[in-house]
Amino acid sequence: MSPMQESMITSLKVGDPAPKFKLPAYPSGTVGLDDFIGKKNVVLAFYPKDDTPGCTKEMCAFSEDLSNFEAVDTKVLGISCDSVGSHEKFAGKFTLKQALLADAEGKVGKLYGTVTPEKATANRVLFVIDKKGIVRHIYQGMPDNKTLLSFIKTLK
Repeated sequence: MSPMQESMITSLKVGDPAPKFKLPAYPSGTVGLDDFIGKKNVVLAFYPKDDTPGCTKEMCAFSEDLSNFEAVDTKVLGISCDSVGSHEKFAGKFTLKQALLADAEGKVGKLYGTVTPEKATANRVLFVIDKKGIVRHIYQGMPDNKTLLSFIKTLK
């Protein structure tokens, strides 16, 4: 990868088109950004690892508030470098309701700048993508769902 491509990947910002992806998902099939363009906003929540304290807290909070996100035409997708099998165990243990995407090789994480060469897991970064496929909000760390929902309600 050239230095120019590397800087483009890690400099995703609000207003940019969200990189397209299609990944295997728990509970079934594949999920891609194109599945929601023109239909729903997307919360794409990158997290480091299934069944670890912070990731469990974040994904459980999304699961508990899923109906609130659905009420504002928003699909919540968790995404990590874990396998679909790992996602299945994680979701089963904590009764998670949202789709969990398996970015096992970190390719999508690299497109979004959350997976770096020196790390085999994704950094905890959340992207709000509007119905047109444009990045509208980037949050590093664990967001408060009420604040996130308030922001999503402002999207057209």
